[in-house]
Amino acid sequence: MAKPQKRYVCQACGSVANRWQGQCVDCSEWNTLVEEVGGNVTPFQAKHNLQSGGRAIALIGLDAEVKLPDRLATGIAELDRALGGGFVEGSATLIGGDPGIGKSTLLLQAAACLARRGERVVYVSGEEAADQVRLRARRLGLGDAPVELGAATSTRDILTTLGQGQRPALLVIDSIQTMHSDLIEGAPGTVSQVRASAQELIRFAKERGSALVLVGHVTKDGSIAGPRVLEHMVDTVLSFEGERSHQYRILRAIKNRFGATDEIGVFSMETSGLNEVSNPSALFLTHREEGMTGATVFPALEGTRPVLVEIQALVVRLASGATPRRAVVGWDSGRLAMILAVLEARCGLSFSTCEVYLNIAGGYRVQDPAADLAVAAALISALSERPVPADAVAFGEIALSGEVRPVAHAPLRMKEAAKLGFDRALGPAATKSENEIKISGFRTLGQLVDHMLGRG
Repeated sequence: MAKPQKRYVCQACGSVANRWQGQCVDCSEWNTLVEEVGGNVTPFQAKHNLQSGGRAIALIGLDAEVKLPDRLATGIAELDRALGGGFVEGSATLIGGDPGIGKSTLLLQAAACLARRGERVVYVSGEEAADQVRLRARRLGLGDAPVELGAATSTRDILTTLGQGQRPALLVIDSIQTMHSDLIEGAPGTVSQVRASAQELIRFAKERGSALVLVGHVTKDGSIAGPRVLEHMVDTVLSFEGERSHQYRILRAIKNRFGATDEIGVFSMETSGLNEVSNPSALFLTHREEGMTGATVFPALEGTRPVLVEIQALVVRLASGATPRRAVVGWDSGRLAMILAVLEARCGLSFSTCEVYLNIAGGYRVQDPAADLAVAAALISALSERPVPADAVAFGEIALSGEVRPVAHAPLRMKEAAKLGFDRALGPAATKSENEIKISGFRTLGQLVDHMLGRG
């Protein structure tokens, strides 16, 4: 139970004592100590008062000069793009992805590139033996790279080994869920073990200036396994996405303290490893000479990179009384329901007796709200069986009122479309063209319907 804290203050010099005494020890005056009662404190607070006894820290202003952090470029352009220019010395990066997606392959290729440039690179595997990693490197043509391999799960053993000799420029831990700290009880992979092991490894990276990369497992829903605080502890979080049945892989930056977020790097899985895709738009487009019913090309924007993807829609009319189905792959199903509602309420098109299927070609997932107009154009084309011109792209955000709202970075989207041979764009009315692409602007979704159906 809390008890009042008593103190005795000298009325002559202001000295404070914990108990009463006849003479003040500071000014030697007699009978000047008077009791003052402070607030209630617990026994813990009485013994552990953090308001004194510490080391004063230096406070600086926002206008102080700051040196830009040194970057450690890997030589893999797509990886460096997602990181914002390369690994930062003394930073911690967490990369997650589904099993077999290529996380270890990508990091082994990056480690080999840095090691061949003379940097000291240490690759510690907690899931595979060193011979298994060596065999994979030989299969990828990286057997001659001077990467230092190790197979260990004890955080103490790893830090003791790294403390001897030159600091590593890059340290890869594959994976953090297999690491074990003897300071914490529990099996590897538990919340306390993952947090404690990551904290010790990050502290080593900060003190020695090494770039640390932690590989993280993912749960069933795709999020990184372990405590959520793990993503707060690191400086950069990368997500390696893609279907194992598809050839391409997307490296997406979710968090980056040293660069822009939402940047992506595109790779293709080959027999020789992960290869960079310098033109990802060609990966997600169907090569066709003439327009196809229900297909629209949308210039998506991932960070600063425009990517052209194909949106495919299929509308099937049902007999009366049947319950229509809506199936979506690669887009938000709730947003599809909103577009269908706007087409019915504002444009007079009926989808209530039709099954609607929407797909993003190539397994790509679109999160850009500018895809609304392209989805609407694909739905209108599928319902009316009138193809969208093969040389046209569509972009724009649709409001519940049926208004077509402008989107960000429209010139960048059209520049990418012009690079791949597109001549026309369907977009908001306020969009201005800065190249040879001809723009058909629409203020409302009803104007797009009239344009595609040839009304007025």
